[in-house]
Amino acid sequence: MALSWNEIKDRAVKFSKEWKDTTNEEADAKPFLDAFFDVFGITRKKIGTFEHRVKKLSDADGYIDLLWKGTILVEMKSRGKNLDKAFQQAIDYTHGLKQNELPKYVLVCDFHIFRLYDTEEQTTLEFTIDELIQNVQSFGYLLGYQKKTFKEQDPANIKAAELMGKLHDRLEEIGYEGHPLEVYLVRILFCLFAEDTTIFEKQQFQDYILQRTAEDGSDLASKIQELFQVLNTARDKRFKNLDEQLNDFPYVNGKLFEEILPMASFDSKMRQALLDCCYIDWSKISPAIFGSMFQSVMNPKERRNLGAHYTSESNILKLIKPLFLDELWAEFENIKGNKNKLPEFHKKISQLKFLDPACGCGNFLVITYRELRLLELEILRAVYKSGQGILDVREIMLLDVDMMCGIEYEEFPARIAEVAMWLIDHQMNMQISNEFGQYFARLPLKKSAKIVHGNALRVDWEEVVSKDKLSFIIGNPPFLGTSYQNNEQKEDIKTIFFDLKSFGMLDYVSAWYAKAGNFILNTSIKVAFVSTNSIIQGEQVGILWNYLFANFKIKIHFAHQTFKWSNEARGNAGVHVVIIGFANFETNNKTIFQYENIFGEPHQVFAKNINQYLIDAKEIIITPRTNPISNNPKIGVGSALLDGGNLILTDEEKNDILKIEPDLKILIKRFWSADEFINNKIKWCFWLKNVSPEIIAKSNILKSKINEIKKFRLKSNRQKTVQMAEFPYLFGEERQPNDNFLLIPKVSSENRKYIPIGYMTAEDIITDKVFALPNSTLYNFGIITSIMHMTWMKYICGRLESRYSYSNTIVYNNYPWPENPSEKHIKTIEEKAQQVLDVRASFPSSSLADLYNPLTMPPALVKAHNELDKAVDAAYSKQAFKSEAKRMEFLFELYEKYTAGLFAHRQAQDKKEKRSKK
Repeated sequence: MALSWNEIKDRAVKFSKEWKDTTNEEADAKPFLDAFFDVFGITRKKIGTFEHRVKKLSDADGYIDLLWKGTILVEMKSRGKNLDKAFQQAIDYTHGLKQNELPKYVLVCDFHIFRLYDTEEQTTLEFTIDELIQNVQSFGYLLGYQKKTFKEQDPANIKAAELMGKLHDRLEEIGYEGHPLEVYLVRILFCLFAEDTTIFEKQQFQDYILQRTAEDGSDLASKIQELFQVLNTARDKRFKNLDEQLNDFPYVNGKLFEEILPMASFDSKMRQALLDCCYIDWSKISPAIFGSMFQSVMNPKERRNLGAHYTSESNILKLIKPLFLDELWAEFENIKGNKNKLPEFHKKISQLKFLDPACGCGNFLVITYRELRLLELEILRAVYKSGQGILDVREIMLLDVDMMCGIEYEEFPARIAEVAMWLIDHQMNMQISNEFGQYFARLPLKKSAKIVHGNALRVDWEEVVSKDKLSFIIGNPPFLGTSYQNNEQKEDIKTIFFDLKSFGMLDYVSAWYAKAGNFILNTSIKVAFVSTNSIIQGEQVGILWNYLFANFKIKIHFAHQTFKWSNEARGNAGVHVVIIGFANFETNNKTIFQYENIFGEPHQVFAKNINQYLIDAKEIIITPRTNPISNNPKIGVGSALLDGGNLILTDEEKNDILKIEPDLKILIKRFWSADEFINNKIKWCFWLKNVSPEIIAKSNILKSKINEIKKFRLKSNRQKTVQMAEFPYLFGEERQPNDNFLLIPKVSSENRKYIPIGYMTAEDIITDKVFALPNSTLYNFGIITSIMHMTWMKYICGRLESRYSYSNTIVYNNYPWPENPSEKHIKTIEEKAQQVLDVRASFPSSSLADLYNPLTMPPALVKAHNELDKAVDAAYSKQAFKSEAKRMEFLFELYEKYTAGLFAHRQAQDKKEKRSKK
């Protein structure tokens, strides 16, 4: 058992009294340092030997007074000697050390003054022998008592994962693979953490390998197998003649070392790979971060982007803080001066239960548990004031890892999650030990997080944790759109949404929302998930949220609007996500976290209600419509070719054809999809509608192309396409406007403030990648290109990847146009719309992509759009809209007004039809 800080301080007082009056004649470094390290309960056997020989830069031999490899280097001088020279001498010695021998601390001392230098932090602490008692905790590193700060993309995390990757690869190369390999590596991981975090003695695992195994690695596997068996055996059950070095390892239990694995095999390179892992200071590695990195080393493809697959701590806190943590801290702040209420509050948080039904390597569970343990530490500080009246620190700690539960589809991350929970528990125990001066470690392991290996959508959550005991469901379920789902995943969704016809349009993550909604029905359990923002966009919104509201009475309590979920990792592009917190009951404290910039930090806004678009508005379900709700023109879609590419021509192809058959010029027209329109690319097509058969018969080029189109269509599995083989000279689905029209691209970049739209003629042939608004007025153009319409589109439309995917049935037909605008408003909008077109026309060589790029948009065009936006806003309301959220709140109210009128109109029609039937 390690010494408590109180015991260490008592020893420090005794040491100071015995040695403070030492004269140079009496000074002897060896007994002095033996006595010094004995203050901390550290023996010579643990440290090593004095006078460690080393080669200096000059190639001469030097002798270090004391070297504890990888931990501390000590250089002693006579009393009153220059410590600056002693320090420089000590630093010179380090050049002759191996990488794994380099110390974290350098201590120089003249028997009276101690100067401690931290080689990593590059800080120096100096004190006299009388002041040792005030500075003993500065040597906490020797005992494992050290506060750690973990950087999300710390090179130490990446280096550790890469080294484990090398060990994994070499074991896999020799045929040690699958389940045994996964369990083997998780055990090695535990041992590496254990020897640097006081679960084992410092460097105990490393020394065992170095001192008890051959350099060629031939006996390493058997020695590790022996160690695993010892770690799984209680001390009183071990062999009486067990090797002393093995017997020094503690009994771990926790079933981590219970399973008997096949014997591995090592060679010298593999042994070195394992030692390289030992030389890392694992006390610096975050269990929350490393787990996912470690998982990525198992997949060579993922290893290229090492670090890209974990969920950053800051993003996890965005979920857990509003879900429960902020509320708990607020409660603590209110009662921390009341010692009668604190024990009750302490008991309350110890009884909380958490479930992550897609836990991966346990990131959410680890961070959640750590934050709760930090809160527990503050409670204990408030009650006991750093150790007053505590006989045994373990008696006052109530939180343990069994409050955390998870479900994970893959076995390897599930096992990592279990170990990660033990490791974070131990790190928090070290903080408690440091605070209250008593060493505390939970060995043997008696409790563990309950991590179930299985399909969360098929597993009965009640068997993992009873809903009567569960407090919160958290996590980051898989992001998979419909086109990325495999057959098993599609069956999962079908199982969850068995009573929903349109489940095939839902993202995979939707199933977690539905299963959680069903699980929390009539309970006080709160839920929060991270999801791609597709679940609050497009047609999916009406399907999913109507189902959740109707079946499970879901109420959204807080939400982070769209932001970019990414980490500073190599090759990590990030993904656009939302966080949604919900329950089966109402609350008066609803919060929306809004982002002015998806890369930035949010600002908090309190809301009366949060709807499925994460706006402060009523829970209005917007579903596809065939006709506009407002009195505005109908919108159409362009034509589908279904031609196998035979009717489309590049500029070069067109010119080559006209050299052979110049008479075909009148049949070739400019061809536009969204890409050609936005980027001003040139393409052409044959337009053969109403063309005389005689003209086609005379052209070998046309006959060849038409023949190819017929073959292409006859091979189709789609009946309508096969039928159109009878008319191979026509577009497969022809919807070309007969008059001039306004073109709206279906897909465009989310980086633009405005979707580029523009006027086209009937001679411009368009594809089904764009929409067409025939006979459009300047007023129509002004409304559609306004920031009001763009905001509606941004929130309501679906997405293709992260790009806007405009829709006629969801976006346009549901958009509430200004209600009864005055002639003055209409005229002003038309004038300002024309100004936008005029400014665009003044840049004839620029594409719309250039004109609407946020970095290159001309100031004159910015000004013209701003003036148009003000004119459109004025047609809606006398008051200015201060934010996107306010625009959407207004538009939802107007939408509700329009649709209520439509509903009343339909009811009247239904009654009229019933009377006519009578």
